[in-house]
Amino acid sequence: MALIVQKYGGTSVGTIERIKAVAERVKGYRDAGNQVVVVVSAMSGETNKLIGLAQEISENPSPREMDVLVSTGEQVTIALLSMALQAAGVEARSYTGAQVCILTDAAHSKARISDIDDARVRADLNEGRVVVVAGFQGVDQQGNITTLGRGGSDTTAVAMAAALKADECQIFTDVDGVYTTDPRIEPKARKLDRITFEEMLEMASLGSKVLQIRSVEFAGKYNVPLRVLSSFEEGGEGTLITLEDESVEQAKISGIAFNRDEAKLSIKGVPDQPGVAFSILGPVARANVEVDMIIQNIAQDDTTDFTFTVHRNDYKKAKEILENTARELKAREVIGDDKIVKISIVGVGMRSHAGIASTMFEALAREGINIRMISTSEIKISVVVDEKYLELGVRTLHEAFNLAEAAG
Repeated sequence: MALIVQKYGGTSVGTIERIKAVAERVKGYRDAGNQVVVVVSAMSGETNKLIGLAQEISENPSPREMDVLVSTGEQVTIALLSMALQAAGVEARSYTGAQVCILTDAAHSKARISDIDDARVRADLNEGRVVVVAGFQGVDQQGNITTLGRGGSDTTAVAMAAALKADECQIFTDVDGVYTTDPRIEPKARKLDRITFEEMLEMASLGSKVLQIRSVEFAGKYNVPLRVLSSFEEGGEGTLITLEDESVEQAKISGIAFNRDEAKLSIKGVPDQPGVAFSILGPVARANVEVDMIIQNIAQDDTTDFTFTVHRNDYKKAKEILENTARELKAREVIGDDKIVKISIVGVGMRSHAGIASTMFEALAREGINIRMISTSEIKISVVVDEKYLELGVRTLHEAFNLAEAAG
């Protein structure tokens, strides 16, 4: 008998028919002899509806009351799914985050889990029940309801799996696994049988929307095997996300991620002196603008050119800050470009294979794609290119690294 934690997102429980379908799927796992804990999100659209109601009352509602409000979406879903399981002949019991005692810090709307009391859940499992837990929520030391922020239900599921020492945490979503790249960009994209936590973390941080970063970090920290599966298709093994092993190391590159939300800023002709990087990036950081890639070039006239990327939504704000900085530093000019994208190749195999970067650069050059910026880490190489080359760049690299063919 295996202990499995399953998570179903908003679209998976978006209608009564969907909830009944989830109940039948869970029943199948239970009938096969498994102990099952189910973590669910609110029905799709419900959280936004609740936020809309709050905004009709107040432009700036109390964070504590907002958490009380938006957490009710999951409470509806856990009750309905438990009813559906009972109607299907499966003993089930629902719990809110507070009832399980998913203990968090007091940061409303973005709380982090600190501990889980799994006693009640274990007792129910031992009695043969399916346990249905509200995702996205917890309770702080003072008993206040808290919510975990974006991707919170994934994080709840992984945390429950870690606390229960589950055999597997299954994330059911609207795709049937993790692909070598987005199939909408490259139809030849192939579903991966498995991928490492490191690679998945890079893919998630670089724009892959399959899993939220926090849940992958949590799973990696506590070594919880994660499996991504489709909630709309029967059968299939999905993609297993786990620790690095020999079979994964055979592949040089596991996937290609991309991010459309990039913008680039350059300040040119800055005096080359100690502290100049902080003088440029300090004001940007104080404005809560996150910087991604950074390049600094030293010129022969004792000046430096400093280039960095930010999220496209922060482009105008960051540009204004940089223009003020340029005046203070007596820099030559500030230029920007919000028509760029980032394309990245990811793979733990880079550690043991030479020539990955040259293969990437050669493939892009053959297609006349100019590289604006380059950033590397132990298991990824990222390049910034003009926005118009996104799809061509992804398809070119997918072919250059033979990602349509199964590794073997």
